[in-house]
Amino acid sequence: MPNSDKPLIVKCPTCKHPVPWTAEQLFKPFCCERCKLIDLGEWAMEEKRIPGESLFQESDTDEDSFFQ
Repeated sequence: MPNSDKPLIVKCPTCKHPVPWTAEQLFKPFCCERCKLIDLGEWAMEEKRIPGESLFQESDTDEDSFFQ
């Protein structure tokens, strides 16, 4: 069982710096807002993806078929 005196330490997913898992750490699991926004941008640009089959077909995302 972990010692409750020491917080859990995780690595920032972006820069790999150690991040204490505490209430004071506002951007956990990231070390700072910058690293959080870098990660968000990578997801938005589809540089990161969860592996697996797509739920939608390419034709489902066409605007013309969406509004018909």
